[in-house]
Order: sequence, then structure tokens, then C-alpha cells
Amino acid sequence: MDFFNQVIDAVLKLYFALFSWAPPVWGLTVLSAAVGVGMLWVVRRTSNQRRIRQVKRAVTAALLELRVYADEPAATGRALRSLFVANFRYMGLALKPALWLAVPMALLLIHLESFYGRAPLTPGRETLVTMRMAPGWSADADPPRLEVPPQVRVTAPPVRAAGEREVSWRLLPVSAVSDALVFTVDGVQVRKSIEAGNAQRYVPGRGVSSTMATLWSPAERQVPSSAVEWIEIRYADASMRVFGLEVNWLVWFFLVSLVSAILLKKRLGVVI
Repeated sequence: MDFFNQVIDAVLKLYFALFSWAPPVWGLTVLSAAVGVGMLWVVRRTSNQRRIRQVKRAVTAALLELRVYADEPAATGRALRSLFVANFRYMGLALKPALWLAVPMALLLIHLESFYGRAPLTPGRETLVTMRMAPGWSADADPPRLEVPPQVRVTAPPVRAAGEREVSWRLLPVSAVSDALVFTVDGVQVRKSIEAGNAQRYVPGRGVSSTMATLWSPAERQVPSSAVEWIEIRYADASMRVFGLEVNWLVWFFLVSLVSAILLKKRLGVVI
């Protein structure tokens, strides 16, 4: 699973680097528009376009009938039934392309979170790194040993939360850094990336030990210690400025991909 995640991240890192000269919103906008075109291609290849056209005509006819025969209850009832049937048929026809799109879209969004969803730490501002231990951990045991890069200071001793099986350290990045924290747990070294600075960059999220959990937290290698469940640094959520407004990256991604799909569907001969 690590290899699979690294391949996806390597491609996205190359793309991200191509737009390193511009604000992050530029690269995200181009990618979102390309995703919109890709969604149209999948819909065209996996859906029954002829049936969708027929169903959409049936919906239009039912709506016109409702407007023309608004004063005739019997005709209105027939039009409503036709409208509901046509809508259910449309949803059934749309299900197949939606299923084809679900997995690649989910994977893309999960991986993009590391590029656009988290802001690097601000130098001079403290944060927390938390390690959740595996079941069976004793709060009375010595905490894992933590080594930090020169640009980071540990400003308080580790704090245990026995009920949550968690150990937390307070960190202070004193300058920009792109390095790793090194924990020693039962003789095993566990690394956790740390990113601090002003520019938006690749910021890995939670590191996990479960293979299945790496599907949702794919940005770092699987934690090699069975004594650790996960490790996480508390990063702030990133936002991007669009036309003078602070916008969450997911909102902008879906807006641009939807608009691009709507604008290009006729040119590409796709009915949605």
C-alpha cells in the first residue's frame, strides 16, 4: 500500500512543482478543470447516452404538461407520476458512471488534502504532536523518546492521556523546516514529517500503523511499530484566496470541476 500511495503522491508532487511559481489556487484551478473534463469522459464511456436523452425529454414533457394543465387535477396527477418515474429512471442511469467515478475521485481528494488542505506550521507558534499507543499500553511506562531537527524545540515534557492511550509533546518551530521528528518506541525508530514555513506545500497528515488506515491517511509511510496506532501533528487548515475571498480548497475544486463540465458537455457531446 505504501508503494501505491507513493506513486500517486509522486505524480501529484510533480504537478504541484510545475505551478510552484504561482499561487496554489492556479494549479488547483487547472487540475479541477481537467477533472471536470475527465468526469465527462467517464460519463460518456460508461452511461447509456441515448436513454439519458430520452429520459430528459420525458422530464421536460412532464414539466410542460404540469404548466399547461395546471387547472386539471387528473392531467396534473398523470404529469406528476410521469415526472417521478422519469426522475427515478434518470437516477438509475446516472448510478453506473457515479460508481465508476467514486473510487478514483475519493483517492484523488484524499491525496490532494496533503497539498491544499493543511497549512505548514508558523515559525514562532507552538503546536502539539500526539502519538496514540496500541491497546495494552501502560501509562506508567516511560514515554517514547523524541528527537527533533535543529529548527524545532520541545517546549514541555510529554503529557500522557491514559484513557485515550495518547502521549503529546509541545513543539515550537523557530524557523522554516522540512524535516522529520524521530521517535524511539520499544527500540524501533518511527519518523513523522514536520513542515513549517510561509509557503503552501505538501504537508503530510496522520501517520498510521494499520494497512487499511493508510487508505485514508496515505501521505506517509506506514508506521513500522506495532506499539503505535497513529502519530499526528496539529496543523491549521489551509485556505486560498480567490477574488479577495478566503475559500476552502474543496469548495473551489468542486465548483471549478462542475462549471467546466457544464460548459464543455455540449462541445464533447455528453448528456448529463
